[in-house]
Amino acid sequence: MARVSSQESPDPAASGPARTGYAQIDTSVPHPARRYNYLLGGKDNFAADRAAGDDLARMFPTVRLAAVENRRFLQRATRFLTEEAGIRQFLDIGTGLPTADNTHEVAQRIARESRVVYVDNDPMVMAHARALLTSTPEGRTTYLEDDLRRPADILARRELRDTLDLSKPVGLMLIAVLHFIGGDGAAVPIVRTLLDALAPGSYLVLSNATADQGPPEGLAQFRQLFNAGKVDIWPRSRAEVTELFDGLELIPPGVTMVSEWRAENEPQPRPNPDDVAVYGAVGRKP
Repeated sequence: MARVSSQESPDPAASGPARTGYAQIDTSVPHPARRYNYLLGGKDNFAADRAAGDDLARMFPTVRLAAVENRRFLQRATRFLTEEAGIRQFLDIGTGLPTADNTHEVAQRIARESRVVYVDNDPMVMAHARALLTSTPEGRTTYLEDDLRRPADILARRELRDTLDLSKPVGLMLIAVLHFIGGDGAAVPIVRTLLDALAPGSYLVLSNATADQGPPEGLAQFRQLFNAGKVDIWPRSRAEVTELFDGLELIPPGVTMVSEWRAENEPQPRPNPDDVAVYGAVGRKP
């Protein structure tokens, strides 16, 4: 993955708080976006992120496979929205650090006029995004530093409204971000607030980690660890993920492992679902 200059991104070998041009990065505290970058084999992460990734890998040894399959799901879903559904506007919340085939790159290869608003709460993500994610001349990309836990604030941002026309369909991308919203039912009002602001014909694309494949006591242990602050992922069952699509028309094959969603052209055989343990789905707002 390409790197930006030291003026725009801190040295990952450094320790303690680092600065971007507009916000402070605490390198001593792991962040999901940087940990995900580490799990994908990237280099834009710090010691705390790598330690957190290694801790997660000890609990879930195939987590790197899951991260790769989740990324491929994002790319396939974006192609579907652009090629088949005719979507030309995207709101991608929980962007993560830039890597190959980001949402706007996939969409703009198909429709150069596509517009994308990226949102993340990690200032390092925004520093990299502004430096590396450039739009086609016909399209547009905008980057907001904001938090999914405040969906109304995101929707009220002038930069979002200047980039996207919310009276027309939008692809709402919530990829591997809702599982950082812990608690039974906690993600539902966030998704509802975002969808209520979008026009009919909009789409929701989301993925969320699950513990369905393990024994029941495994889920209980995971949630105990979450409540103790030892993990930051809140796994959801298939029924809970399906609930997030209430009122939407699920696109076949519905709620399934991200590795199985429209993956006919991916390398075969597909991974064992137990090794992926991330649900994904796409739904249309009628």
